[in-house]
Amino acid sequence: MDSQTIVSIRNLRKSYGTKEVLKGINLEINSGQIIGYIGPNGAGKSTTVKILCGLISDFDGEVEIFGKLLGSKTLEIKKQIGYIPENAVLYEALTPMEFMEFIGEMRGLNYEQTRKKAEALMSIFEMKSNINQRIATFSKGMRQKVLICSSLLHNPDLIFMDEPLSGLDANSVIMVKEMLIHLAREGKTVFYSSHIMDVVEKISDRIILIDQGNVIADGSFAELNKLTNDANLEKMFTRLTGNTNHEEKAEAFINAFEK
Repeated sequence: MDSQTIVSIRNLRKSYGTKEVLKGINLEINSGQIIGYIGPNGAGKSTTVKILCGLISDFDGEVEIFGKLLGSKTLEIKKQIGYIPENAVLYEALTPMEFMEFIGEMRGLNYEQTRKKAEALMSIFEMKSNINQRIATFSKGMRQKVLICSSLLHNPDLIFMDEPLSGLDANSVIMVKEMLIHLAREGKTVFYSSHIMDVVEKISDRIILIDQGNVIADGSFAELNKLTNDANLEKMFTRLTGNTNHEEKAEAFINAFEK
């Protein structure tokens, strides 16, 4: 499948009051890629994702998704994207099946199609037996699985994930990693924001590091490795963001209890 530009970001800026969170982001993202979007807390990762999903409309610059200008064609764009946040509000009085029937109806899927997809997706997470239980009784990890399933229900071409592995057990994390790789092979584009460096390093075709509202590194792990010669992404991350004194901070933290 030929790669094509799916997302084009030009001079993207966003401020909250006097604080400028994004300071002129410029990116081109192609289909069939897994993009690892990383950065320290407050760097602007979640703000970027929410803008691209159409959840934040007040920004400066231009964003095109699927060749359509975000702002004028936001509803059309949303039909082709999926969004998996770290924390989302689920209707706790509903069961997973009822919740996905609701999502499916909003996405224009027919009733039978929705039920079949819901059962298939929940089975992958070994939750088919829970599909008619109330979400209110679920653990955080179980809720996250429901959220992932509902976000992929309509087979989106572009998937935004903001800390999607929060609360998942080790087997589910492995399964999600494999699922993302397969989606990319099918030509889907995954924009993956996370603090879990090990996962980002292993699955990403391209890693974008943002710090204080600016992109400070962009490339494959091998390309970025040439900048720092670090053994893994975690060490590379700390070096590029200027935070290399973790050992001293940890020691000071422990010493604080001894005083």
